[in-house]
Amino acid sequence: MRSLGALLVAGAALLGAGCGTDSPPPTVDGAVAAGASPAAAAEVAPTGRVIEVKMVTDDRGNYFDPEAFEASPGDVVRFVLVSGVHNVSFPAADNPGARELPEASPYLQIPGQTHDLVVALPAGEYRFQCDPHAALGMVGVMTVRE
Repeated sequence: MRSLGALLVAGAALLGAGCGTDSPPPTVDGAVAAGASPAAAAEVAPTGRVIEVKMVTDDRGNYFDPEAFEASPGDVVRFVLVSGVHNVSFPAADNPGARELPEASPYLQIPGQTHDLVVALPAGEYRFQCDPHAALGMVGVMTVRE
């Protein structure tokens, strides 16, 4: 009986170990909380305001539409793939001094796919980009207002 108990404890420890490092980013109502620790993400309630940012490849090139916008804590920024293959990231090198920037999104590949971020960053300007197209000018600025 003692070995069965030890086996169950060891199995539970292995299952618990798998839950830590590969867990998804913090979410609030299914949206990734931008710039929030798990505790802070739970405190940021979505406001209901959704800001749509299109990710486009066309004869003009690769770009975000709009490329600059304002948001407030709790707003949801919805990146929508129109065409091409794109992601969105907030590089630390382009956001000096910013803490807890959101992780890069997965690559969106099918038109209509979306990636939502709940804004949980302090007031300021945050630069974002599509990683493979940043050198081609696919960059933007999100200004967070309190």
